Amino acid sequence: MVPTVAYLMVGAILFSIGVVGVLVRRNALVVFMSIELMLNAVNLTLASFARQHGHATGQVFVLFVLAVAAAEVAVGLAIIIALFRHRDTLDLDRGNLLKG
Repeated sequence: MVPTVAYLMVGAILFSIGVVGVLVRRNALVVFMSIELMLNAVNLTLASFARQHGHATGQVFVLFVLAVAAAEVAVGLAIIIALFRHRDTLDLDRGNLLKG
């Protein structure tokens, strides 16, 4: 049986990699994947706490987060495609479409 601390450490490492990816990278797809990585790290943490306490509440929250992540993927990819078609780049520094 794997202890809960091991799951938490893996979740913390995944979340840290995601934060670094969001802060360092300028490519919209890499930032998008980093956000998804952070969401999956939170899902792992929620599931590990649910397993530790013997409740299904954390697993229900995981399902809700997965549903929100699926909607985010659909909207996010649409925005990224629109950015690429308008600017011919995925560089976030050059994407000033929302500046009126």
